[in-house]
Amino acid sequence: MVLGFPSNDFGNQEPGTNEQIAEFCSANYGVQFPMFAKVKVKGGGKIPFFQALTEGREGKAAGGEIGWNFEKFVIGRDGYLAARFRTREDPKSEPVVEAIRTALAAR
Repeated sequence: MVLGFPSNDFGNQEPGTNEQIAEFCSANYGVQFPMFAKVKVKGGGKIPFFQALTEGREGKAAGGEIGWNFEKFVIGRDGYLAARFRTREDPKSEPVVEAIRTALAAR
């Protein structure tokens, strides 16, 4: 499942309300996946979900602060970060699709 987490942490790109952001994403990008309320994803006040995604875990995908909007995180069946892709990686690219396939195949 794809989940969207709007954030205004990147150059004030998301100044609107949650409703305005959802409408913009739907109208301009055809977003049909669930969109959460706007959250902090980096720095002070980062929500616990993104704290866990960016802290890293030995033997798992690299942690570290989110660099810019549209980073992609693949969560494994174990609930931990399985793969991470930076902003410029197309979500339909082979590396992203393969990471999703691998995570789905894991038992």
